[in-house]
Amino acid sequence: MNNYEFEQFVQDNGKDILRFCRMTCGDKDSGDELYQDTMLKLLEKTKQLDIQQNVKSYALSISILLWKNKKKKYANRNRLMPMESLECMETEGNPAIADISAMSPESCIMQEDERKTIQQVIANLPEKYRLPIHLYYSAELSVPEIAGVLKIPQGTVKSRMNKAKQLLKKELEALGYDG
Repeated sequence: MNNYEFEQFVQDNGKDILRFCRMTCGDKDSGDELYQDTMLKLLEKTKQLDIQQNVKSYALSISILLWKNKKKKYANRNRLMPMESLECMETEGNPAIADISAMSPESCIMQEDERKTIQQVIANLPEKYRLPIHLYYSAELSVPEIAGVLKIPQGTVKSRMNKAKQLLKKELEALGYDG
């Protein structure tokens, strides 16, 4: 992959990867940092990448590995010396709010409250169910691509997504949302 192809890749796929990073980290700043680290790692490997391959899946797998490594590092540090500032790494799913200026204030508040509730329910899912959901809905990857990113069989991806949907439905119904 040459520099022009890399720039084109970032223009075509950068928003999806950034959205995935933000949802995975749970906040804008950490997500932006993960995105930047992912793109730097990808840039280091441009000579080895083939534009004909699925570079987007490869970039997402890099971001997952970087995120897991950072999470382990903070967990080890926190175990040795607890730090209050690490709470932001614990929460999941807090992407930027879309333009809602045309809505009534009541609708805005209700929609924001519903969005936060759903994000919290997703954040409470075990990681093995949460990652395929984020990859499918935020990064817009297909099941085979998710299987490649997570290095698991396609059937496992399908069953985890199905289980995640069941858990989400059950939890949201318990909170009073209609199925």
